[in-house]
Amino acid sequence: MLLATQLERVFILRDKGHDIKLTDPEPRWSVEAVLNFYASRYPILTTAKISAPAIKDDAVEYRFESVMGTKG
Repeated sequence: MLLATQLERVFILRDKGHDIKLTDPEPRWSVEAVLNFYASRYPILTTAKISAPAIKDDAVEYRFESVMGTKG
């Protein structure tokens, strides 16, 4: 028998050389809504982009990547 389960979402923010693991505030929210939610606490997220999801350790991992200070 095949059993399907929903994977937990994990959001990773890289700030000052360190990865910060952010929990999912509301599983029904879109990834963009989660980004906006955390932007009030981490202002660097106001200009961040969202990387493609990757499955790691039985969770779907999204990375918030800052575009501040990069050219091109």
